[in-house]
Amino acid sequence: MFTDYIAEMTATFIDPRKRVFVGYLLLAVFIAVSWVCFYQRRSFRDALALLFSPAIWLSSSAKLDYLLLVINKALMLLLSPMLLAQLTLASAIFYGCYELFGQRTIVLAEAPDWVIALLFTTIYFLLDDFFRFFTHRLMHRWPWLWAFHKVHHSATVLTPLTIFRTHPVEAIIFVLRSSCVQGVVIGALVFFLGDRADIMTVLGANVVIFIFNLVGSNLRHSHVAIHYSRSLELIFMSPAQHQIHHSVDACHYDKNFGVVLSVWDRLFGSHHFSQKQQTLRFGLDASATEVSHSLWSAYIVPFVESAGCIKQAIFRLTRCCRLWREQRIGFRTPTINKVPK
Repeated sequence: MFTDYIAEMTATFIDPRKRVFVGYLLLAVFIAVSWVCFYQRRSFRDALALLFSPAIWLSSSAKLDYLLLVINKALMLLLSPMLLAQLTLASAIFYGCYELFGQRTIVLAEAPDWVIALLFTTIYFLLDDFFRFFTHRLMHRWPWLWAFHKVHHSATVLTPLTIFRTHPVEAIIFVLRSSCVQGVVIGALVFFLGDRADIMTVLGANVVIFIFNLVGSNLRHSHVAIHYSRSLELIFMSPAQHQIHHSVDACHYDKNFGVVLSVWDRLFGSHHFSQKQQTLRFGLDASATEVSHSLWSAYIVPFVESAGCIKQAIFRLTRCCRLWREQRIGFRTPTINKVPK
Protein backbone atom coordinates (compact mmCIF):
# COMPACT_ATOMS: atom_id res chain seq x y z
CA MET A 1 0.00 0.00 0.00
CA PHE A 2 2.81 2.41 0.88
CA THR A 3 4.55 1.76 -2.44
CA ASP A 4 1.25 2.41 -4.25
CA TYR A 5 0.95 5.71 -2.42
CA ILE A 6 4.49 6.76 -3.34
CA ALA A 7 3.85 5.77 -6.96
CA GLU A 8 0.64 7.82 -7.02
CA MET A 9 2.31 10.86 -5.49
CA THR A 10 5.21 10.60 -7.93
CA ALA A 11 2.87 10.21 -10.90
CA THR A 12 1.15 13.48 -9.92
CA PHE A 13 4.25 15.33 -11.15
CA ILE A 14 5.79 13.04 -13.77
CA ASP A 15 2.69 11.77 -15.63
CA PRO A 16 1.72 13.99 -18.63
CA ARG A 17 -1.91 13.04 -18.02
CA LYS A 18 -1.81 14.92 -14.71
CA ARG A 19 -2.52 18.64 -14.41
CA VAL A 20 0.68 19.47 -12.47
CA PHE A 21 3.04 17.42 -14.60
CA VAL A 22 6.45 19.04 -14.19
CA GLY A 23 6.63 19.83 -17.91
CA TYR A 24 3.41 21.84 -17.73
CA LEU A 25 4.64 23.65 -14.62
CA LEU A 26 7.92 24.65 -16.27
CA LEU A 27 6.07 25.88 -19.34
CA ALA A 28 3.69 27.84 -17.09
CA VAL A 29 6.69 29.55 -15.50
CA PHE A 30 8.01 30.47 -18.95
CA ILE A 31 4.62 31.86 -20.04
CA ALA A 32 4.18 33.82 -16.79
CA VAL A 33 7.67 35.35 -16.92
CA SER A 34 7.19 36.28 -20.58
CA TRP A 35 3.81 37.87 -19.77
CA VAL A 36 5.17 39.95 -16.89
CA CYS A 37 8.28 41.04 -18.78
CA PHE A 38 6.84 41.80 -22.22
CA TYR A 39 3.18 42.65 -21.55
CA GLN A 40 3.43 44.33 -18.16
CA ARG A 41 6.85 45.83 -18.98
CA ARG A 42 8.44 44.72 -15.74
CA SER A 43 11.92 43.35 -15.12
CA PHE A 44 12.90 39.70 -15.07
CA ARG A 45 13.67 40.04 -11.37
CA ASP A 46 10.18 41.42 -10.71
CA ALA A 47 8.68 38.51 -12.61
CA LEU A 48 10.55 35.94 -10.52
CA ALA A 49 9.67 37.82 -7.32
CA LEU A 50 5.99 37.70 -8.24
CA LEU A 51 6.02 34.02 -9.20
CA PHE A 52 8.07 32.71 -6.29
CA SER A 53 7.16 35.10 -3.51
CA PRO A 54 7.62 33.47 -0.06
CA ALA A 55 4.52 35.41 1.04
CA ILE A 56 2.55 33.16 -1.33
CA TRP A 57 4.34 29.81 -1.27
CA LEU A 58 5.04 29.82 2.49
CA SER A 59 1.70 31.27 3.53
CA SER A 60 -0.63 29.33 5.85
CA SER A 61 -3.07 29.04 2.94
CA ALA A 62 -0.49 27.41 0.65
CA LYS A 63 0.74 25.12 3.43
CA LEU A 64 -2.79 23.75 3.81
CA ASP A 65 -2.84 23.10 0.04
CA TYR A 66 0.29 20.95 0.37
CA LEU A 67 -1.09 19.10 3.38
CA LEU A 68 -4.41 18.34 1.69
CA LEU A 69 -2.55 17.02 -1.37
CA VAL A 70 -0.64 14.54 0.81
CA ILE A 71 -3.64 13.44 2.88
CA ASN A 72 -6.23 13.32 0.08
CA LYS A 73 -3.98 11.17 -2.10
CA ALA A 74 -3.94 8.57 0.66
CA LEU A 75 -7.70 8.80 1.22
CA MET A 76 -8.56 8.48 -2.47
CA LEU A 77 -6.19 5.52 -2.81
CA LEU A 78 -8.28 3.76 -0.16
CA LEU A 79 -11.66 4.87 -1.54
CA SER A 80 -11.06 4.45 -5.29
CA PRO A 81 -11.70 0.66 -5.38
CA MET A 82 -15.18 1.30 -3.93
CA LEU A 83 -16.14 3.89 -6.57
CA LEU A 84 -17.85 3.25 -9.88
CA ALA A 85 -15.32 2.28 -12.55
CA GLN A 86 -15.43 3.94 -15.97
CA LEU A 87 -14.95 0.61 -17.79
CA THR A 88 -17.82 -1.01 -15.84
CA LEU A 89 -20.29 1.71 -16.86
CA ALA A 90 -19.00 1.80 -20.44
CA SER A 91 -19.62 -1.95 -20.77
CA ALA A 92 -23.11 -1.58 -19.29
CA ILE A 93 -23.97 1.21 -21.76
CA PHE A 94 -22.56 -0.75 -24.68
CA TYR A 95 -24.66 -3.84 -23.97
CA GLY A 96 -27.63 -1.65 -23.03
CA CYS A 97 -27.54 -0.23 -26.55
CA TYR A 98 -27.82 -3.78 -27.88
CA GLU A 99 -30.95 -4.29 -25.78
CA LEU A 100 -32.40 -0.95 -26.89
CA PHE A 101 -31.66 -1.03 -30.62
CA GLY A 102 -31.66 -4.78 -31.21
CA GLN A 103 -28.61 -4.74 -33.44
CA ARG A 104 -25.42 -2.79 -33.89
CA THR A 105 -25.35 -0.26 -36.73
CA ILE A 106 -21.94 1.26 -37.40
CA VAL A 107 -22.19 4.95 -38.32
CA LEU A 108 -19.68 6.46 -40.79
CA ALA A 109 -18.32 3.00 -41.60
CA GLU A 110 -16.54 4.32 -44.71
CA ALA A 111 -14.98 7.36 -43.00
CA PRO A 112 -11.19 7.48 -42.55
CA ASP A 113 -9.79 6.51 -39.17
CA TRP A 114 -8.70 10.08 -38.39
CA VAL A 115 -12.27 11.35 -38.91
CA ILE A 116 -13.62 8.79 -36.44
CA ALA A 117 -10.90 9.64 -33.93
CA LEU A 118 -11.51 13.39 -34.31
CA LEU A 119 -15.28 12.96 -33.94
CA PHE A 120 -14.87 10.73 -30.89
CA THR A 121 -12.39 13.12 -29.25
CA THR A 122 -14.54 16.20 -29.94
CA ILE A 123 -17.77 14.69 -28.54
CA TYR A 124 -15.90 13.25 -25.57
CA PHE A 125 -14.29 16.62 -24.77
CA LEU A 126 -17.45 18.71 -25.18
CA LEU A 127 -19.59 16.51 -22.94
CA ASP A 128 -16.84 16.12 -20.34
CA ASP A 129 -16.17 19.87 -20.25
CA PHE A 130 -19.88 20.69 -20.00
CA PHE A 131 -20.48 18.35 -17.08
CA ARG A 132 -17.40 19.68 -15.31
CA PHE A 133 -18.97 23.12 -15.63
CA PHE A 134 -22.42 21.90 -14.57
CA THR A 135 -21.14 19.96 -11.54
CA HIS A 136 -19.05 22.96 -10.50
CA ARG A 137 -22.13 25.17 -10.79
CA LEU A 138 -24.15 22.80 -8.59
CA MET A 139 -21.38 22.88 -5.99
CA HIS A 140 -22.04 26.61 -5.68
CA ARG A 141 -25.84 26.57 -5.95
CA TRP A 142 -26.71 23.75 -3.54
CA PRO A 143 -25.86 24.78 0.06
CA TRP A 144 -25.08 21.25 1.24
CA LEU A 145 -22.52 20.90 -1.59
CA TRP A 146 -21.17 24.43 -1.16
CA ALA A 147 -20.25 23.48 2.43
CA PHE A 148 -17.64 21.12 0.93
CA HIS A 149 -16.63 23.19 -2.11
CA LYS A 150 -15.96 26.30 -0.02
CA VAL A 151 -12.81 24.55 1.24
CA HIS A 152 -11.34 25.20 -2.20
CA HIS A 153 -12.50 28.81 -2.18
CA SER A 154 -11.09 29.45 1.28
CA ALA A 155 -7.63 29.75 -0.29
CA THR A 156 -6.39 33.31 0.19
CA VAL A 157 -3.43 32.81 -2.15
CA LEU A 158 -3.39 30.81 -5.36
CA THR A 159 -0.70 28.42 -6.55
CA PRO A 160 -0.92 25.55 -9.04
CA LEU A 161 -1.26 23.20 -6.07
CA THR A 162 -4.45 24.95 -4.96
CA ILE A 163 -6.21 22.58 -7.36
CA PHE A 164 -5.66 19.90 -4.69
CA ARG A 165 -7.31 22.03 -2.00
CA THR A 166 -10.54 20.01 -2.01
CA HIS A 167 -12.62 18.17 0.54
CA PRO A 168 -12.69 14.38 -0.01
CA VAL A 169 -16.46 14.52 -0.57
CA GLU A 170 -15.95 16.94 -3.47
CA ALA A 171 -13.15 14.76 -4.82
CA ILE A 172 -15.48 11.72 -4.75
CA ILE A 173 -18.23 13.67 -6.53
CA PHE A 174 -15.88 14.71 -9.34
CA VAL A 175 -14.46 11.19 -9.68
CA LEU A 176 -18.00 9.83 -10.03
CA ARG A 177 -18.84 12.60 -12.50
CA SER A 178 -15.83 11.69 -14.59
CA SER A 179 -16.61 7.96 -14.48
CA CYS A 180 -20.27 8.49 -15.40
CA VAL A 181 -19.72 10.94 -18.25
CA GLN A 182 -16.76 9.14 -19.74
CA GLY A 183 -18.34 5.70 -19.26
CA VAL A 184 -21.54 6.76 -21.04
CA VAL A 185 -19.68 8.49 -23.87
CA ILE A 186 -17.25 5.65 -24.44
CA GLY A 187 -19.93 2.93 -24.28
CA ALA A 188 -22.32 4.74 -26.65
CA LEU A 189 -19.74 5.97 -29.16
CA VAL A 190 -17.95 2.63 -29.41
CA PHE A 191 -21.35 1.02 -30.09
CA PHE A 192 -22.15 3.43 -32.95
CA LEU A 193 -18.67 4.19 -34.31
CA GLY A 194 -17.13 0.75 -33.99
CA ASP A 195 -13.77 -0.46 -32.75
CA ARG A 196 -11.98 2.40 -34.51
CA ALA A 197 -13.42 4.86 -31.99
CA ASP A 198 -10.52 6.09 -29.93
CA ILE A 199 -9.37 9.30 -28.26
CA MET A 200 -6.58 11.24 -29.93
CA THR A 201 -3.78 11.49 -27.37
CA VAL A 202 -0.36 13.07 -26.88
CA LEU A 203 1.92 11.34 -24.37
CA GLY A 204 -1.12 9.39 -23.21
CA ALA A 205 -3.19 12.50 -22.47
CA ASN A 206 -6.34 13.60 -24.30
CA VAL A 207 -5.03 15.91 -27.03
CA VAL A 208 -7.42 18.76 -26.07
CA ILE A 209 -6.50 18.58 -22.37
CA PHE A 210 -2.82 18.27 -23.34
CA ILE A 211 -3.05 21.55 -25.28
CA PHE A 212 -5.03 23.14 -22.43
CA ASN A 213 -2.28 22.23 -19.96
CA LEU A 214 0.41 23.21 -22.43
CA VAL A 215 -0.82 26.79 -22.80
CA GLY A 216 -0.73 27.53 -19.09
CA SER A 217 -3.72 25.97 -17.33
CA ASN A 218 -1.73 26.01 -14.09
CA LEU A 219 -1.74 29.81 -14.19
CA ARG A 220 -5.48 29.75 -13.46
CA HIS A 221 -4.43 29.26 -9.83
CA SER A 222 -1.78 31.96 -9.63
CA HIS A 223 -1.37 35.68 -9.11
CA VAL A 224 -0.42 36.30 -12.74
CA ALA A 225 -3.60 37.57 -14.39
CA ILE A 226 -3.14 36.47 -18.00
CA HIS A 227 -6.18 37.54 -19.98
CA TYR A 228 -7.26 36.91 -23.56
CA SER A 229 -8.95 39.20 -26.05
CA ARG A 230 -12.69 39.64 -25.48
CA SER A 231 -13.47 37.56 -28.55
CA LEU A 232 -11.34 34.67 -27.24
CA GLU A 233 -12.78 34.96 -23.72
CA LEU A 234 -16.22 34.41 -25.23
CA ILE A 235 -15.06 30.91 -26.12
CA PHE A 236 -12.15 29.97 -23.86
CA MET A 237 -11.67 30.53 -20.13
CA SER A 238 -8.55 32.61 -19.52
CA PRO A 239 -6.47 32.32 -16.31
CA ALA A 240 -7.61 35.83 -15.34
CA GLN A 241 -11.25 34.80 -15.71
CA HIS A 242 -10.82 31.86 -13.36
CA GLN A 243 -9.09 34.13 -10.86
CA ILE A 244 -12.25 36.26 -10.94
CA HIS A 245 -14.11 33.11 -9.90
CA HIS A 246 -12.00 33.10 -6.70
CA SER A 247 -12.47 36.81 -6.02
CA VAL A 248 -14.15 38.04 -2.81
CA ASP A 249 -15.72 40.95 -4.70
CA ALA A 250 -19.52 40.56 -4.59
CA CYS A 251 -19.85 41.33 -8.31
CA HIS A 252 -17.70 38.26 -9.04
CA TYR A 253 -19.75 35.76 -7.01
CA ASP A 254 -20.88 32.70 -8.98
CA LYS A 255 -19.09 33.76 -12.16
CA ASN A 256 -16.91 31.79 -14.59
CA PHE A 257 -17.56 28.17 -13.63
CA GLY A 258 -16.07 26.84 -16.86
CA VAL A 259 -12.85 24.85 -17.19
CA VAL A 260 -11.66 24.99 -20.80
CA LEU A 261 -14.64 26.60 -22.52
CA SER A 262 -16.45 29.73 -21.36
CA VAL A 263 -19.41 29.19 -23.72
CA TRP A 264 -21.26 27.28 -20.99
CA ASP A 265 -21.11 30.33 -18.74
CA ARG A 266 -22.50 32.45 -21.54
CA LEU A 267 -25.40 30.04 -21.99
CA PHE A 268 -26.20 30.00 -18.26
CA GLY A 269 -25.64 33.72 -17.61
CA SER A 270 -22.53 33.41 -15.42
CA HIS A 271 -19.91 34.71 -17.86
CA HIS A 272 -17.64 37.56 -16.77
CA PHE A 273 -14.83 39.13 -18.81
CA SER A 274 -11.45 39.72 -17.22
CA GLN A 275 -10.06 43.22 -16.93
CA LYS A 276 -6.62 44.51 -17.80
CA GLN A 277 -4.37 45.02 -14.79
CA GLN A 278 -7.06 43.57 -12.52
CA THR A 279 -6.17 43.37 -8.84
CA LEU A 280 -8.13 40.81 -6.90
CA ARG A 281 -8.36 39.54 -3.36
CA PHE A 282 -9.01 35.83 -2.99
CA GLY A 283 -10.98 33.91 -0.39
CA LEU A 284 -14.51 33.65 0.97
CA ASP A 285 -15.24 36.94 2.70
CA ALA A 286 -14.08 40.43 1.80
CA SER A 287 -14.52 41.61 5.40
CA ALA A 288 -12.52 38.77 6.98
CA THR A 289 -9.19 39.79 8.48
CA GLU A 290 -8.15 36.27 9.52
CA VAL A 291 -8.99 32.97 7.85
CA SER A 292 -8.60 29.56 9.42
CA HIS A 293 -6.38 27.29 7.35
CA SER A 294 -6.59 24.27 9.63
CA LEU A 295 -7.34 20.61 9.02
CA TRP A 296 -10.39 20.97 11.28
CA SER A 297 -11.87 23.69 9.06
CA ALA A 298 -10.94 21.74 5.93
CA TYR A 299 -12.28 18.31 6.92
CA ILE A 300 -14.72 18.49 9.85
CA VAL A 301 -16.50 21.85 9.57
CA PRO A 302 -17.90 21.08 6.06
CA PHE A 303 -19.63 17.95 7.40
CA VAL A 304 -21.24 19.96 10.20
CA GLU A 305 -22.38 22.75 7.85
CA SER A 306 -23.64 20.33 5.20
CA ALA A 307 -25.60 18.34 7.80
CA GLY A 308 -27.18 21.60 8.98
CA CYS A 309 -28.22 22.46 5.42
CA ILE A 310 -29.73 19.02 4.87
CA LYS A 311 -31.57 19.23 8.19
CA GLN A 312 -33.07 22.61 7.23
CA ALA A 313 -34.09 21.29 3.81
CA ILE A 314 -35.82 18.26 5.37
CA PHE A 315 -37.59 20.54 7.86
CA ARG A 316 -38.86 22.82 5.07
CA LEU A 317 -39.95 19.85 2.96
CA THR A 318 -41.79 18.26 5.90
CA ARG A 319 -43.51 21.56 6.69
CA CYS A 320 -44.61 22.01 3.06
CA CYS A 321 -46.00 18.46 2.95
CA ARG A 322 -47.90 19.02 6.20
CA LEU A 323 -49.43 22.27 4.91
CA TRP A 324 -50.34 20.58 1.64
CA ARG A 325 -52.09 17.73 3.47
CA GLU A 326 -53.95 20.19 5.71
CA GLN A 327 -55.17 22.13 2.68
CA ARG A 328 -56.41 18.95 0.95
CA ILE A 329 -58.23 17.82 4.08
CA GLY A 330 -59.76 21.27 4.43
CA PHE A 331 -61.02 21.20 0.85
CA ARG A 332 -62.62 17.78 1.39
CA THR A 333 -64.40 18.65 4.65
CA PRO A 334 -68.12 18.05 3.99
CA THR A 335 -70.57 20.86 4.54
CA ILE A 336 -73.02 20.19 7.38
CA ASN A 337 -76.53 21.20 6.39
CA LYS A 338 -78.59 22.81 9.12
CA VAL A 339 -81.88 21.09 9.90
CA PRO A 340 -84.73 23.61 9.46
CA LYS A 341 -86.69 24.35 12.61
